[in-house]
Amino acid sequence: MDTSNLPENIVPLYNTLRQKYRAEFEPLRIKDINLDILSVADLEPLLAGKDPFQDIQDFPFWARLWEAAIVLADLMVTMPAKPGQSLLELGAGLGAPGLFAASRGYRVTASDYEPHIMDFIKVSAAANQLSGITFQLLDWLKPPALPRYDTIIGAEILFREEFFQPLLTIFKRFLAPDGTIFLAHDQRRKSLGSFLSLAEKEYEIGVIPRKIKIDEDEKTIIIARLRRRHDTPFLQ
Repeated sequence: MDTSNLPENIVPLYNTLRQKYRAEFEPLRIKDINLDILSVADLEPLLAGKDPFQDIQDFPFWARLWEAAIVLADLMVTMPAKPGQSLLELGAGLGAPGLFAASRGYRVTASDYEPHIMDFIKVSAAANQLSGITFQLLDWLKPPALPRYDTIIGAEILFREEFFQPLLTIFKRFLAPDGTIFLAHDQRRKSLGSFLSLAEKEYEIGVIPRKIKIDEDEKTIIIARLRRRHDTPFLQ
């Protein structure tokens, strides 16, 4: 990407991230859409040899463009927004699903819990000249006042069981009455089944496996679709 075309107000933020995290733009093509995603070029200093499926407590999940995020972004591309359709991305990380959703006309709110994560998505949104996207710091344990959304999405966000109930509360509070939730996770993520067992009390759930092949490595990603049961109470 030609970074000389970045908006003037974004350049200082981009330079700060590039120096601190060795950040670089990574081109990502899905269907007919090409976006440049600001990513961490060298993960090793952050990962320190940690395996996300063995050691999850301090693993920087936000820093990697996960296969599940790519599959979820592909789903958003195949489902163009209806006029005015709103979408909340939870645990956005590098923000690929939300960015591609914005390119398809959704009014996107990208959310995560730390400012530097939001900074990556802000730079990517500006670099791709995407409009209709806002940025929200969101602590699931202390959520701010937000509107209800037609669609809520998340990729690789189910990694700590103590956050399952807070996440269900987020769903109750922010999902529109006829809204839909899409969650995408590697099938190896054992926590997915545990979470869906809790969620099925209040949501009708459909599960679809999708395969993705990157650098000769094929993985199966599970997309779970959740829709509120009619007798599920709302939170104000």
